[in-house]
Amino acid sequence: MGLAGEGRGHHCGETWSSGTLPRFLEEPVDAYIIKSNPIKLRCQARPALQIFFKCNGEWVHQSQHMSQEHTDVVTGLKIREVMINVSRQQVEDFHGPEDYWCLCVAWSHLGTSKSRKASVRIAYLRKNFEQDPQGTEVPLNGMIVLHCRPPEGVPVAEVEWLKNEESLNVGADSVISKKDGHELIVSEARLSDSGNYTCVASNIVAKRRSATAMVVVYVDGGWGEWSEWSVCSSDCDRQRSRECTAPEPKHGGRLCDGAASAAENCTGGLCTQRVERTSDVALYSGLAAGMVTVVLLIVAVTLYRRSQSEYGVDVIDSSALTGGFQSFSFKTSRQANPLLMNSSMQPDLTVSRTYTSPICFQDSIDKELMAEHSLLDPLPDLKAKAFIVSAGATERAEYHVMSHPQTFPRGLAPDYRGVAVGTTLGRRGKNLFTPRVFQTLSRPLHKATAVFGHAGGRLVVPNTGISLLVPHGGIAEDTTWEMYMSINQEDSSTVPEDGAEIFLSPAVTYGPPGLDLSCPVAMTIAHCAEVAADNWTIRLKRQIQDKWEEVMSVDEESTSCYCLLEAQRCHVLLEQPGRYALVGEALNQEAAKRLRLAVFGSPDLSNSLGFTLRVYCVDDTPYAFQEVVVGERSRGGRLLEEPKILLFKGNTFSLQVSIQDVPRLLWSIKPFTTCQEFSFSQVWASNRCPLQCAFSLERYSLSSSQLSCKISVRQVTGEEQILQIYTSVVEVSRAVPFFTQSDCTITSQTGSKAFKIPPSIRQRISATFDTANANGKDWQLLAQKLHIDRNLGYFACQESPSSVILSLWEAQHQDPGDLDSLASALEEIGKHYRSSIVPHVDDYLKEKSSIFTKHGSN
Repeated sequence: MGLAGEGRGHHCGETWSSGTLPRFLEEPVDAYIIKSNPIKLRCQARPALQIFFKCNGEWVHQSQHMSQEHTDVVTGLKIREVMINVSRQQVEDFHGPEDYWCLCVAWSHLGTSKSRKASVRIAYLRKNFEQDPQGTEVPLNGMIVLHCRPPEGVPVAEVEWLKNEESLNVGADSVISKKDGHELIVSEARLSDSGNYTCVASNIVAKRRSATAMVVVYVDGGWGEWSEWSVCSSDCDRQRSRECTAPEPKHGGRLCDGAASAAENCTGGLCTQRVERTSDVALYSGLAAGMVTVVLLIVAVTLYRRSQSEYGVDVIDSSALTGGFQSFSFKTSRQANPLLMNSSMQPDLTVSRTYTSPICFQDSIDKELMAEHSLLDPLPDLKAKAFIVSAGATERAEYHVMSHPQTFPRGLAPDYRGVAVGTTLGRRGKNLFTPRVFQTLSRPLHKATAVFGHAGGRLVVPNTGISLLVPHGGIAEDTTWEMYMSINQEDSSTVPEDGAEIFLSPAVTYGPPGLDLSCPVAMTIAHCAEVAADNWTIRLKRQIQDKWEEVMSVDEESTSCYCLLEAQRCHVLLEQPGRYALVGEALNQEAAKRLRLAVFGSPDLSNSLGFTLRVYCVDDTPYAFQEVVVGERSRGGRLLEEPKILLFKGNTFSLQVSIQDVPRLLWSIKPFTTCQEFSFSQVWASNRCPLQCAFSLERYSLSSSQLSCKISVRQVTGEEQILQIYTSVVEVSRAVPFFTQSDCTITSQTGSKAFKIPPSIRQRISATFDTANANGKDWQLLAQKLHIDRNLGYFACQESPSSVILSLWEAQHQDPGDLDSLASALEEIGKHYRSSIVPHVDDYLKEKSSIFTKHGSN
């Protein structure tokens, strides 16, 4: 090879104090490559003329070595140190019977020495647990065993346990132990051991959380001692009683069996008055029982009728018997809602962009019966006619007080803020919620809460572009959950590790923890990334304690989560509650985020001749602009020009804001303030607070009531937008008449009114497409026609792929006319298969469905 020769030539003439073989002072150690970061292997030996690495049996080229040497001050011997880099690509390209390995070979005048082998492996941790812990119920002093098998990973993941989101110190508790490093064992369960348990697996590259397991430690009731017999009464009997307090049933434990009281004759049978009274008691007892039965029957009928009209709509559907769909008969509830603002009131601020996500539900209006054409006519297998109801008509809803984010089993939650969160009904009782109503606030609440049952529904944080769809049937029957959503605007400085990532959306939390659903929910999040070109790597992340961990990249395949990225929003199918956000990493300098530019004005209260212009540059999301609107409303500001959008590129150049064309004869402006600048990092990475700059102008005379000028907002070497100002500084009515929905209070819909597709029709579509068909007419074709044809492996893992696809479609399509796209897709499927499935399918396709009438389109 010639390497040794080169080494000897380099050290020609050196004198060694002793002739020995090289001895390694430092040998290469096993290493792991994290993500795409190369690792360094290091060797150090003395005395050594040269040191070279050998990897997988082949010498590493001399140019790849980094070496240095120095003299040992004690022995006077030369100490040589050599390092090499090993990249991820090198390890991936190696295909051998063992792991990628390297060792060092050191030369001296007497010969060579070899170091130990060091293996290099790529570190990873898969996302799905091989076994999640399962919830359980155990009696007091029973044994709790929670099994957890972490995801496959290199190095092998270590496991820790969380109880109610706090780390569980296993060693500090004598009754809690771990078996095989994974299983959690509580040898004698205590009441305090009830809670939500989560298995957390971590290694050097990532941390994963399992599904949360709810553990309930219950106490069955036991009878206490009998009391003493009472004194013999005039009825010739005596009584005694006992209480179910030894122990008292807790956490849903079984009540005591048997009677709580006893009575017996105290005269030895000599008293005859007892017999006479017995017949009278029997007579009156029978009459009382009959009256109670009648009252209970009346109450039950009343409650049943109220439950049927809970949503203000009666639905008559006999399709299960006839194989088709009958007409729906609707009776609209007109009950007044004191929370709703007068729709005729005209707000003083504006919103310039239209978002198709449900920023706010419309006020409740009469629903029109759409009975002319069928949504399901195009499907030959669905021989039914359905009547589609205007999705624009929505029910009124109320703000509810959000329950504490911790989940409590069987109504064990404490009463927060005076709200009755749950009531226990026996061992298997259901929760009964008593909602409370918030007072209407001038500042919008960035949270929403509502109670959902088996019928599902939709939860919306008003004016923020954030919504959550709970599918019909996702919650078990006879079960209710109080669900909530809240928003936090995170600063990009909180993104861990990689400083290249920034937040592209607010952080959205939904819960409660421990939420048990049979199918995923669909969350819609507005974002500010310009996704027209492939200049971003966008990831969905979840906050675990104080760290943000990746759930998935929106471009990758995953079976645990699904992301559908659109131009202004992202629809995410989730199965675990928590706090989520979209973050992005720019792949090049062409990557851009959308900024919304707005200019507001108001008189200077300290100067009758003064007028202030405030220019805002915020992320182009409804939530970010809503923060500006709220602030300006409090200071009496007016929107002076329709907001505009600027694409701010990741090219490290700053943003300049300048005022131009101010009429100098009528107005003056402070010197050196006509141009202001934001640094690139201020605009790119920080999105917690709106960026704002102000221009203070002063008119020379009170007679100058008009102001005209331009505001230029431009990125250096980038895009520029001009905001044209022409306004009266004394007449409020001259403000540009755009409107905002900042006074919206409707945050939720439940039941069938929350969905465009009636549940019965949805079930029939799912039943048709979930079944594999020899002609290919299955859920994959439905996904393709609805343009949801990426990451199909996720839907394949669902119990009803078609139902999940329709949930995603419901979240994606919020406009009144969007049902046409579904009707067209079904019609296209019907045409494609009309020759092979149903001979007379043409009868169903003669006319295109006219789904919405005038009221439905409003």
